[in-house]
Amino acid sequence: MRVLVTGGAGFIGSHLVDALVMGGHSVRVLDTAPGGNPPEAEVFLGDVRDLSLLDRALEGVDAVSHQAALIGPGDDFDDAPAYVAANDFGTAVLLGAMARHGVRRLVLASSIAVYGEGCYECPDDGVVTPGPRRATDLRAGRFEPVCPRCGADLAGGLVDETAAPDPRNLYAASKLAQEHIATAFARTTGARVAALRYHHVYGPRMPRDTPYIGVANNFRSSLAAGLAPKVFEDGAQRRDFVHARDVATANVAALDALATEGPIPYGSLRAYNVGSGTVRTIGELAHALSRACGGPAPVITGGYRLGDVRHITASSLRIRTELDWSPREDFAAGMAEFVAAGART
Repeated sequence: MRVLVTGGAGFIGSHLVDALVMGGHSVRVLDTAPGGNPPEAEVFLGDVRDLSLLDRALEGVDAVSHQAALIGPGDDFDDAPAYVAANDFGTAVLLGAMARHGVRRLVLASSIAVYGEGCYECPDDGVVTPGPRRATDLRAGRFEPVCPRCGADLAGGLVDETAAPDPRNLYAASKLAQEHIATAFARTTGARVAALRYHHVYGPRMPRDTPYIGVANNFRSSLAAGLAPKVFEDGAQRRDFVHARDVATANVAALDALATEGPIPYGSLRAYNVGSGTVRTIGELAHALSRACGGPAPVITGGYRLGDVRHITASSLRIRTELDWSPREDFAAGMAEFVAAGART
């Protein structure tokens, strides 16, 4: 199979390119900057919005894995045009070119950020979706969301792909828009699309200044300077941290499924959550990195950022059962590798 990987020189994309090359596939990379891709990969330097470049990169391609994106939550709403231009317009240009070239298989890098807050159940009102947390509650150290109907404490759970989206920042909104654009592409052209909603990805090759899973980078940078990691809120925020190599194999599994008469129907998009399957807290992440570095223990600050979700953990049962994928990387070993690798410049 000949696969075009947009953003293939980046953090996740480069791991995917390695996995594809090792699997015997022919790989093309489209990225704005050169990376350390294997010599077997054919590299096209430029932006995914460049039509002439896309026409060359898509010639003879069987499938596309679209990893290129502007990442991070967005610092200010003035960033909105940049997110729409890079993520949504960029996706529209790519899919238009794919339609012209007759390429009908797409794996789209999406995010669990499309869900907003996680899955919650109220003892009286059942499954509920809490709204954004209030600054007054956060200042008072009341970090847990409460039932929007009766104010009761909530029990958290795992979000599955049937949950209604509720994006809480620019990045999340742009990712959901990408999914909608890709759905329209599938319905119009008869294409098949797998949207992989990544959990919090970590691993070697993560750039120093990336806002992607910034908490792991921030903790690592503090420890490298001999400082204790500073943990917001009470450190009990629940997440799922998945290794970049596991995300790469999830992409390969999706591409393989698109090449066969599998669970993804023609003319449709099917979403898959991609996580390790183990729920951990931000505090546990900080302690794991401290142990890996042999550095000082984390400090719980009680600080907060408006717009942060309290808990978001998703079920990866669908991709495990339908695409026969499972994560293989050990968390402690992955943290040690992440620390030893240092930040990518």
